[in-house]
Amino acid sequence: MNLNRNVSSIASLISDPSRAAILLHLLDGRCHPAGDLAAAAGITPQTASFHLAKMAELGIVTVEKHGRHRYYRIAQASDAEMIEQLLSFTGPAPVVSLRQSDQMKKLRHARMCYDHLAGEAAVRITESLQRAGHLQKDNLELHVTASGETFFADFGLDLPQLRKKRRAFSRCCLDWTEREHHLAGALGYGLTERMFAMDWFRREEQSRAVRITQEGKQGMAERFGIRLD
Repeated sequence: MNLNRNVSSIASLISDPSRAAILLHLLDGRCHPAGDLAAAAGITPQTASFHLAKMAELGIVTVEKHGRHRYYRIAQASDAEMIEQLLSFTGPAPVVSLRQSDQMKKLRHARMCYDHLAGEAAVRITESLQRAGHLQKDNLELHVTASGETFFADFGLDLPQLRKKRRAFSRCCLDWTEREHHLAGALGYGLTERMFAMDWFRREEQSRAVRITQEGKQGMAERFGIRLD
């Protein structure tokens, strides 16, 4: 599927509130059963199945069958990033309850964008890496400098292995809530996985939101020079 068709297909999908809600839920990068996606969108399982079939037909989501159950996930990291960027132009859905308000605060603070960190935490990390001279921005690309090669290696990332992945290595992703860029691509994935391994962040159940731990707060201050509450 070419890029223009992907943009058109995804834009058409998120124009429908129910489909947009399903895609938002799938942006955590995990597999979800249709029933959970229906609940997240506030629609019936039959309606959710109809929408999911359309998304699968367009190649936006993939489905895995395990017995009688079907599990769905976004097909490609590039599609997830495109969804995040398109949502940055439409903005978040109106908040109509205290529960939604609390959830939105968590999503703004730190969340998953398929397989890499997004939200305030991700934007501030990316800005810190640029200020330190470890990343240099060139249009929508983020180039790793000589000092960056040393920094990421010391942080525990295998850059040669990450460069072998069949995807962009280090690029900008326009953040949905912050309207600024955060780090995406294989490097964004590798950095996120490393921070999870170090127990700096923990996923929340049934949500894209991730929670920063006490170790994470200390580590962010020491390694990136930023403080997150």
